[in-house]
Parts: sequence; structure tokens; C-alpha cells
Amino acid sequence: MGSSKPTIVVDAMGGDFAPANEVAGSILGLQESQNAFSIVLVGKEEEIQKHLRGAEIAGLPISVVNAPEVITMEDSPTAALKQKKDSSLAVGMNLHKEGKADAFVSAGNTGAVLSASTLILGRVKGVSRPTIGAFFPTEKGVCLLVDAGTNVDCRPQHLYEFAVMGSIYAKKIFKYDNPLVGLLNVGEEESKGNEVVRDAYKLLKASRLNFAGNVEGRDVLTGRIQVVVCDGFVGNAILKFAESVPSFLKARLKSYAEKNILRKGMLGLVRGTLKAVFKEMDYEEYGGVPVLGVNGVSIIGHGTSTPKAIKNMILKAAELATADINKHIEQTLADSVTHRALAGDTISMPAHP
Repeated sequence: MGSSKPTIVVDAMGGDFAPANEVAGSILGLQESQNAFSIVLVGKEEEIQKHLRGAEIAGLPISVVNAPEVITMEDSPTAALKQKKDSSLAVGMNLHKEGKADAFVSAGNTGAVLSASTLILGRVKGVSRPTIGAFFPTEKGVCLLVDAGTNVDCRPQHLYEFAVMGSIYAKKIFKYDNPLVGLLNVGEEESKGNEVVRDAYKLLKASRLNFAGNVEGRDVLTGRIQVVVCDGFVGNAILKFAESVPSFLKARLKSYAEKNILRKGMLGLVRGTLKAVFKEMDYEEYGGVPVLGVNGVSIIGHGTSTPKAIKNMILKAAELATADINKHIEQTLADSVTHRALAGDTISMPAHP
């Protein structure tokens, strides 16, 4: 893009409450950032304009591109991209590919957004499989878990690449000087796990990453490890379990308070603290998850994303658009190939799955 300010494409028809939440979230993002970027809302123009007319948008760099079709949550991801070429997802992603925007944001069909990100934007050179990461609040900051559900079956090379991409993200976005990377396993010993994990351990151990070795599920929230690597089957199970924790805790606290008035009073005294703790566990604070390893910036959010969540997705996209992460991923993977060749590495994988 020629402008110093990034342009963010928002899939205005993605999500359960589109386009109302997408429009509201976009306005919040521009207001909070003081117009640090511009936004292009892509979708059914008449519906989008209806929501814009009832909002305060004077002076905001926001525009609309018409896309008459919508990919729903029920659509098959790859089939929908072929059959609905005028969808908000396809039109918006192509704007990004053509250089008319610097990032893409959607709370729509996750599989379709992943497919579009890979098929339309393409992969970063050296990346076998793009991945998505999930964020977990910890005792000392934030932990990035990769893969969070994109790749159910993985090879050692894939896990190594996830570690590289996750480490670069943690360094550039979370500002960790030298992120500590752990390989999720059923024990800390090097001999633990299946063949894929054991071979991935060898690749990570021989790499230039700050590799901590094998870690277990209990290590995710301690803050000791900044990047946890696993396949998408395990990662998604952890993510979905973690998403259920806040509502469970709230229910338990409510039940505790209802036992007697003394307990209710005790909880009332720490309400502010509890609210702050639950805020850190709220997905809305993180907005969405990045698709790592594609030639662009693509952020995926929950289908139920509120305006606040949409806003935070947009802010994250703007940050990534200026961080040049893909260049670092490509260079690091190229350097690692040379490093492993010089070291006589016998665990090698083809460039493509």
C-alpha cells in the first residue's frame, strides 16, 4: 500500500450478528485509534449503509464495497468459495491479495476464512501448512498455543514450522525478547510421546529457537513458556476446554454466594478484583486469532463476536499489518534449512505436505 496508514478490510457479513456488530466494531476501532488506519466494509451495501446512517461516522475513514453473496456457517468452506465468488469473504480477501488493503478481518465461517486465506493469499515461502494460534492469559503475561485447530494430523516439520511462526509472533506482537518454546507432550522426558512428537523434539532441539523441551498441559498457564506447540487436534481440545472455564467459575461463584448473605457480602467486597480477572479470560479482549503462514494478514473471530471483539480484531490486524511478520517467517525458515543442511540433519521433510 502506498499510504503510511494501513487499510483493513472487514467482512461485514461474517458472524452471527452481521452487519450490525461489524459496523459498530469498525467505528469503535477507528475512534479508539484516532483514525490510525482506514476501513473497508465489504458486504451487502444496502444493509451496511443502513447501519452507517444511524451512526456517528463524520470524519472517519470508512468506505463500503458491495458484495451481494454471503458464505454462511452451514456452507462447505471450499465449495462456498467456488460457488460464491461474489461473497463478502471472497471479494474482501481478493482486495487484500490485490494490494488494495493490508489486512482482512472476519467473524464468519472459520473453515471458509482459513481456506480463503490459504487459496487466495497463498502461503509464505517455506511454510508447509498455515496455522492459527490461540491466546491464553498466564501468571506472567500471555501464552500463544499453536496449532489451535487448523491441522489435525501433523508431521514433525509442521510442528517445527508452527514453533518458528509462533516464536516470531510472540516476539513481534507480545514483545518477548526471546520467547521460550515448549512442545506439548505427555511428559517432560525426551523419549515421551508418539513418533511425530519425538521427531519434532529433535528438530526443535537442533534449531536456533529458544526451546525449553517437552511441556505438559499444566505449563500452559504458568507463564514460564511463551509459545506452546502441538497439533490441531490437541490444541483445539485445550482451547474449547479453556473457553468453558470462565462461565463455569462464574456459575460456581454465583452458587457459592446464594448459600447465605455473608458469602454474598464477601464476594461483593472482591467484585472489582474478580471482574479484572475474568476480563483477562475474555476472548473479546483478544478479538480473534491470526492465520500464520499466509501471504497477508488474516484475523478470524468468533461467530458471536460483539462490537468490542470486532474492534479488537481490527486493532490486532492493524498492528500485524505494520509488523512485517511474514518476512521474518520466510527468512527464518530459509535460514533453518541451511543450518540443518550444514549440521547434516537426517530428519528432513518435503516443502509441501
